[in-house]
Amino acid sequence: MMSEVTAAAWAGQQVAAVRDDPAGRMALMERCYSGPFGKAPRHLPFRRAAMSFMRWQVRRGVLQPAFADRPGSPWWRAVNERILRDGCEAVGLSGGLGGPASARTVDHWLSFADHPTARAWYRAHNGSVVAAYLEHRDLAEAENETERFFMNVVLCRVLYAHALVAAPRIALGRLHPLAPFLGDPRVEMTGIFLQLSRVLPAEYPLHDSVRAHLDREIGFGRLLDFGVIAPRLQQLYEWSAHELAAPGLLDCVRDGSPVYAWAFADRNVWQPPDSFVLRVIHRALPPSPRAPYR
Repeated sequence: MMSEVTAAAWAGQQVAAVRDDPAGRMALMERCYSGPFGKAPRHLPFRRAAMSFMRWQVRRGVLQPAFADRPGSPWWRAVNERILRDGCEAVGLSGGLGGPASARTVDHWLSFADHPTARAWYRAHNGSVVAAYLEHRDLAEAENETERFFMNVVLCRVLYAHALVAAPRIALGRLHPLAPFLGDPRVEMTGIFLQLSRVLPAEYPLHDSVRAHLDREIGFGRLLDFGVIAPRLQQLYEWSAHELAAPGLLDCVRDGSPVYAWAFADRNVWQPPDSFVLRVIHRALPPSPRAPYR
């Protein structure tokens, strides 16, 4: 892959070629996990999680181009594009194209390429996700209220999945020995990351109100969000900002409430409902004492 073209320029070309083709985006993502020479057996197990997240976006229609009969979401398209571009650039650098890396997030992908562990994968994937969230807040503000609510839900859940692997005591308290297994993106039956798309809406745009979605949500999603994540949300974002070297992430949370493209005054939607089961979970899994992150 030696060339005078830089890895960043090559990545931009790859992404531009599939920008208006959701199936092409999927294929490009798959190729990234095969590495620069088409063979990367240690990386392929992580592709399942990445593709699961992306297939959910395709099913929703958020990656459709603006000229489609049902246009997609400019914000979701931009977030997906950032993941693709960072991953492609890392592939290009690994294959001998010129550098340096255009962003710290590309360095995270290079670290994953060198040492494909669950923690390295989350740092790479979520680093690109968070960078895109911060870069495209203006596009997020243009979405309707319910979509903006679920943007925050998705962010909370992907950060939490990362913490299960890399900060198990923060994520699961006294049950921390189970956390790395539950968060492993390679494990289909238990990996929480792989369950995300199964408990999120599958249509776009969303027409129901936030309250209607909350009233309808039952089971895994409700227990995860209100029972486990909500009590440790502020700590989760603080740890994630340190882990991803993304201090801007702290602007997405305030006093334990998500505020990405969301008014703090409307924080009541993040308050857990009165539920015996949730009270039991809160008592059984209290947040761990906060400590400085190094």
